[in-house]
Amino acid sequence: MPSGQPLPPKENSLFKRILRCYEQKQYKNGLKFAKQILSNPKFSEHGETLAMKGLTLNFLGRKEEAYEHVRRGLRNDLTSHVCWHVYGLLQRSDKKYDEAIKCYRNALKWEKDNIQILRDLSLLQIQMRDLEGYRDTRYQLFMLRPTQRASWIGYAMAYHLLNDYDMALKILETFRKTQMVSAPFDFEYSELLLYQNMVIQESHGILDAIKHLDMYKENIFDKLTVLEIYGSLYLQMGEYHLATLCYEKLLRRNQENTPYYLKIKEAKQLHNDECVYNMLCGYRKKFPKALAPKRLCLTFASGNTFRSEVDSYLRAGFHKGVPPLFVDLRSLYKNKQKVQIIEDLLKSYVNNLTMFNSFDSEDVSVKEPASALLWVYHYLAQHYDYLDDIQKALTYIDMAIEHTPTLIELFVTKGRILKHAGDVYEAYKWLDEAQGLDTADRYINSKCAKYMLRADLIKEAEETCSKFTREGVSPMENLNEMQCMWFQTECALAFQRLGKWGESLKKCHEVDRHFTEIIDDQFDFHTYCMRKMTLRSYVNLLRLEDVLRSHPFYFRVARCAIQVYLHLHDKPPTDASSSNELDTGNMAPGQLKKLLNKQRKAQRKAQEEKAQALAAQEKRDMHKNRQQVTNTSDEADALPLDELLPEKLERVEDPLEQSIKFLKPLQELASDNIETHLMAFEIYYRKDKLLLMLQSIIRSHRINPDHPMFHNCLIRFMEKLLKFKNIQEEMQLVLNKQLEPILGGRSAAEINSQFLAKHHKSLPALFQGLKMKYKLDNSSQQEVLDQITKLDDSLEDVNIQTCTEILNSLINGEIGEVGHVIEEYRKTCFKRFPLATAFHTDQDRSPMPLWSNSCKTLNETHENCVSN
Repeated sequence: MPSGQPLPPKENSLFKRILRCYEQKQYKNGLKFAKQILSNPKFSEHGETLAMKGLTLNFLGRKEEAYEHVRRGLRNDLTSHVCWHVYGLLQRSDKKYDEAIKCYRNALKWEKDNIQILRDLSLLQIQMRDLEGYRDTRYQLFMLRPTQRASWIGYAMAYHLLNDYDMALKILETFRKTQMVSAPFDFEYSELLLYQNMVIQESHGILDAIKHLDMYKENIFDKLTVLEIYGSLYLQMGEYHLATLCYEKLLRRNQENTPYYLKIKEAKQLHNDECVYNMLCGYRKKFPKALAPKRLCLTFASGNTFRSEVDSYLRAGFHKGVPPLFVDLRSLYKNKQKVQIIEDLLKSYVNNLTMFNSFDSEDVSVKEPASALLWVYHYLAQHYDYLDDIQKALTYIDMAIEHTPTLIELFVTKGRILKHAGDVYEAYKWLDEAQGLDTADRYINSKCAKYMLRADLIKEAEETCSKFTREGVSPMENLNEMQCMWFQTECALAFQRLGKWGESLKKCHEVDRHFTEIIDDQFDFHTYCMRKMTLRSYVNLLRLEDVLRSHPFYFRVARCAIQVYLHLHDKPPTDASSSNELDTGNMAPGQLKKLLNKQRKAQRKAQEEKAQALAAQEKRDMHKNRQQVTNTSDEADALPLDELLPEKLERVEDPLEQSIKFLKPLQELASDNIETHLMAFEIYYRKDKLLLMLQSIIRSHRINPDHPMFHNCLIRFMEKLLKFKNIQEEMQLVLNKQLEPILGGRSAAEINSQFLAKHHKSLPALFQGLKMKYKLDNSSQQEVLDQITKLDDSLEDVNIQTCTEILNSLINGEIGEVGHVIEEYRKTCFKRFPLATAFHTDQDRSPMPLWSNSCKTLNETHENCVSN
C-alpha cells in the first residue's frame, strides 16, 4: 500500500538515496539527504523521512533522538509500512523482541507481501521460539519466493521444530528433487541429505533412515558421520552383526575412541566382564600402539588378571613420565579391591626403585630412569589424597619435591592436597610458587588465581590474571568482557565469604548477563546457517540455547545469588555510619590511638581507590567515545546495560523477589537437582507461601526423601503449618491430601525420631536431625549437644564442611547458649583436621547462610575433588 504522504519526484529521489546510504552504512550522508527533505516546509513532518532519520541516528549512537524522530514519523503516517518497520528495527536493536514483532505485524497490515519485513519477522519469531508464528511466516515467504533455497529449508525446518516430521520430510524430499548436483564435491547437498536423515531418525523411522543412507551415501561426503549413523541405527534395529562391522570400520579410522569399543561390546551383547576383557585383549593385539583398549582392559579385569594388567600399565606410565596417570585411573577407585592392589604395587615400586633402580626386585637388569621414582611419589601423593589420608599424601609429595624441586606439577599437587586438607592459604602459596616457575603458562596462572580467590585474596588474584589481560584496561573489566565466568563465580563466592554482599551480587549479575548475551548472540546464526546449509548444527544450537541456563556455571552463580539475597532479607544492611560507630569510651589510650590511626589509613586508602576508580572510569568513557566516533559504521545492536552498583544491589527493596529471578530458570531447567527445590523452599518459607512451599517439599521428596536438608525443610514446614491460623478450608484439604503420602499420619517429633534412628551413622543427617530435635523440644539441649559434638570413628561422611557448619551453628546460638562447648568442639575438630584453618583460633570465620551449604561436601563430589 503506498504511503499516505507521497513525495514529489525530486524528494522521492532523495529518499531513495537515504535508503541506499542506510544499506551501505553511510549514515552521515543519509542524514544530509534527510535534512534536505525535512528542511522543505511542505515535508518537514514527512513520516517516512523522519523514521529513516531516526533509524540512522540510532546507528550513530544517538538513541533518544532516534526514538523521538521515529515516533514523530509514526504519528504523522500511521499507515506507512516503512514507519512501522523502522520502529520494529529500533525495538529489535534494544532487544525488545516482543515489541518489535508487534511493529512488524502492524507493518504487514499495510504491506502484507513485503519480503524484508517477513524475513525480519521470521528471525524474531525463531529467536523467541514462537514456532507456530514462524511456520506461518515461512509459508508466506515460501509462497512469495518459491525458487529460493532458504524458502524451502526454512519452511521445512519450521515443521521439524514443531515435531511435524511427515510434513517436514515431504517438503525436504520435494526440494531435494529440484536440486542438481553441480560439482563432484557438493558440501551443501551432502548436508541437506544428512539433515533429511536426521529428521527421519527423529520420526522413529529407523528402517527408512537406513534405506535413505543406502540410497544417497555416495552423495554424502562426511563418511565418518555416515558410519556412526549406520552403527547407531543397526544397534537400534537389533542388527548386531552389521553394527559390529560398522564400529570396527570406525575403529580402523580411530583406535583411541573409547565409545566405539563400548558400542562393539553392546553389539556383541557381552554382559560378562570376562568376555568383554577377552574382546578388548583381541583389539589390543590388533592395535598394539593404541592406549584406549589397554585402559579399558583395566575396567573389566579383576583379581590376578587386574594385578597383571595394572602392573604393566603403571610401569609404562612411570617409565614414560605421564603426569595425569592418576586422573586416568581414578575411575577404578570405586572398587576397593582394585585400590588395594594398586597401593600394594606402588609400595613395591618405591622399595625396588630405591634399592635396585628397577620395578622388579627379581630382574634388576632393566634399569629405570631416575624420574620413575619421582612419578611414583607423585602418584602416591594423589592416591592418598583421594583416600583422605592427608599426612601420607603430604609425606610423598614432599619426597617428590625433594627429589626434583623444579617440577611444576608437584607444586600444583601439593597445593591441591592442602586445599583438600582445609588450608586454602598454604594451598595458594604453593600454587603461587608453581606459577613463579613458569610465568608464561596461562593454565598455571589461572589455577593460581583460582586458589587465591578460594583464600579470599581477590586483589592478588586480579593482579595475577593481569599478566594475560589487555593492557590499559582493568583486569576485572577485561575478564568480564571475555566472559571469564569461572573467575567471576569464584569472585562472587569470595565476596560472599567476606560478607561483601553487594560485590558478590554484582559478579552474579555479570555472569547472568553473559548467559543472556549468549542467547542473544544466536540471532546472527538464523540467517547464516540457512545460507551455509549447516542445518544439523543449527538445530543442535537452537536446542542447546533452549536449555542454556541448565549449565553448571549458571547453577553455581544462581545458588550464590539466592543465598546472598536470603541473607539480605534475614539481616538487612544498616547504614554505614551507624555500623562504624564504636564504643571508644572503654578503650585504653594506646588502643584508641591505634584504632584512630587504622581508621585514618583506611579512609586514605578508600579515597585513593575512589580517585583511581574515577580516573579509570574517565579513561574508559574517553575510550568509548573514541570508539563511537570511529565505529559509526557498525550496527548499534548493543543495548546499554544499567551499571551494576554494589551499594544499590545490596540495598534492594525486595531481596526475595530478586532471588526468584535466579530461581525460575533453575526450576525449569535444573528440576532434577534437589538443591533447586530446597532453595525454592527457603524463599517461599520467608514469603509465607504455603502452597509453593508444599510444591518444593513434594518435588524434593520425589528426588531424595532421605536428604538431610529435605528433612530440615519438612520439619520446619510442619511447624509453620501449626502456627498458621485461619487457613482456608480448600487449601487445608489440598495440604492434607498432598502431605499424606509423605507424613503417613506421623507427627513432626515421630518423623524426626525415625530419621535419627535410620541415619544415626551419617554426620550430615545427624546434624540436621538433632537441630530439628532441639527446635521441637528445647529441653533436649544437653542430649543434642552430647550427640552433635561427638566425632567418633563409627560416624560416616565426617568432613571439614559439615564440621564447620556444626561449629557455626553452635556459635550462632542455633542450639541455644552452649558456653564452653564451642571451644571444646573446635579443639576436637582441630585434632581431627589439624590443617583446616576453619578450626584455628587465629582465623576469622566470615558469616555464611548456614542452611545453604549443608547439602554439599567439601569438594561437592568426591569424584572431581582431585581435578579441582
